[in-house]
Amino acid sequence: MDLKYGLKSTKYLAFSIIILLQPTISLLVDTRFENSEVDENSGLSLSSSDMETSIYDLDEMEEDAWTMVQKNGKQFTLNGQPFYVNGFNTYWLMVFAADQSTRGKVTEVFQQASAVGLSVCRTWAFNDGQWRALQKSPSIYDEDVFKALDFVVSEAKKYKIRLVLSLVNNWEAYGGKSQYVKWGKAAGLNLTSDDDFFSHPTLKSYYKAHVMTVLNRVNTITNITYKDDPTIFAWELINEPRCESDPSGDKLQGWIEEMAVFVKSIDPKHLVEIGLEGFYGPSTPNKVQYNPNTYSQQVGTDFIRNHQVLGVDFASVHIYPDSWISQSITDAHIEFTESWIQSHIDDAENYLGMPVVFAEFGVSTKDPGYNSTYRDAVISTVYKTLLNSTKKGGSGGGSLLWQVFPEGTDYMDDGYAIVLSKSPSTSNIISLHSKRLNIFNALCSWKCRWGCKKKHHTSENLYHDDL
Repeated sequence: MDLKYGLKSTKYLAFSIIILLQPTISLLVDTRFENSEVDENSGLSLSSSDMETSIYDLDEMEEDAWTMVQKNGKQFTLNGQPFYVNGFNTYWLMVFAADQSTRGKVTEVFQQASAVGLSVCRTWAFNDGQWRALQKSPSIYDEDVFKALDFVVSEAKKYKIRLVLSLVNNWEAYGGKSQYVKWGKAAGLNLTSDDDFFSHPTLKSYYKAHVMTVLNRVNTITNITYKDDPTIFAWELINEPRCESDPSGDKLQGWIEEMAVFVKSIDPKHLVEIGLEGFYGPSTPNKVQYNPNTYSQQVGTDFIRNHQVLGVDFASVHIYPDSWISQSITDAHIEFTESWIQSHIDDAENYLGMPVVFAEFGVSTKDPGYNSTYRDAVISTVYKTLLNSTKKGGSGGGSLLWQVFPEGTDYMDDGYAIVLSKSPSTSNIISLHSKRLNIFNALCSWKCRWGCKKKHHTSENLYHDDL
C-alpha cells in the first residue's frame, strides 16, 4: 500500500499555486484537472502530479480540525464544509482489544485502512451476556472490556478514523435483542417473542440504561467523555432492526421514535442513525418494487417512514444481493445494487432531506461463482453511483465496506473479509475512491493558509457540477 496516497495525504492540499493567483474560480478548476484523465466507467482519474502537487502543509490545520462531523441539510459537514465518507466495517474491534494477544490487530486494521484513505469505521459498542461481554447483565459491565472499547476509540483517532458505534444487535450474535429478552425472562417478565425488546417497558429501560452508560463513559485513555469525543462519527440505535411480529411497522416505528429522541437528550452533539437495511414498507407501496424480494416488505421496517423521525440525522442502507436475491452471483446483482443505491439517494433527497450512508456492502467468497473481479465490479458500482451524487452535491453521503480485516484473523471471516495486503486490485479501487472524495472535500473547503473563509458566489455549482 502506498502510504503517501492514503489518509495522511490530506496533509497536502493537492492544488497548484495557481489557485492563489487566478482571478476566477473557473480557472482554478481548469488548471487543477488539466492533466487528469476521465474513466467513463468509474469517473475521475488522477495523474500522479495531481496528488503530489501542493502549496502548503496542512499540519498546522490538522490539530484544530478534529471536530464533530455534523449535518447540514443533505450533506455531512466538517468544520463547516462538506464531508464525504469512504469507510469500512470491522465489528469485533472491542473484543480483540480486550485481549493483549490480539489487541495489536486493532492497530493493524486502522493503520491499513488509513493507508488507503478510509476515514470512518463502523464497529460494535455492545456485547451482551456473551463471551467477553461488555454488559454481563443489565447495567453490570466488565470494566476490562470497557477499557478495550476506550482503546479502540483512542486508537481510531491516532489514525484519523472516526467511528460509527452501534449500540445493540437485532441478531443473536454478541447478545442482541434476544439476550435482553432472556434477561427479562430471568427477572420474571412474561415475554413471548424477541420482538418484545421493542415494546416492553422493562426491556426498553435496559436498553436506555446501556445507552446512558456508553454515552456518558469517560475514556480511561483520553479522559474524554464519549458524548464529547469528535472521534465518534455517529451513534447507531441497532444493527439491522427487524420486527417480523408486526409487519405494519408500528411497533418498530414507536421504538425508533422513542430511542432517537432519548439518545439526543443525552448527546445532542453527535449524529444519530437507525441501522436499517433499507427495505421499503407499507407507507410507500409505490416503492416496494425496489425491494429485493417480497419478504423484505414484511419484516416491520419502512425506510422512508422510519427516517422521518425527530432525532435521526441520516439514513442507513445495506446492500446484500447475494443473501437477498440469490447466492449464486450474476450480473443481476450488479444491476440491483445500482438501482438500490440510486433509489435511496433519490429518497434521501426528495423525501428525507438528509444524507444517506450505505453502511454495509460486500461480496462473499463463499458465493457460487465468486471471483475477485466480480467483487471489484460490485465495489466499483457502489463507488461510481455514489460519486455521481457527490458531483452534484447530492445526498449520497458515503459508504462503509463490509468488511476490512488485517492478516491473521481468518478465523473471524464470514466470507466477506477483505485483507487489503492480499487484495491489491481491491485496495487500488478503494484508494482511488478515497482520492476522489478527498478532492471533493478539498475543493469544497476552499481554505488558504491565511484562513480566508470567503466563499465565491459560484462555488457551490462549480465544485460539484463541473468536475
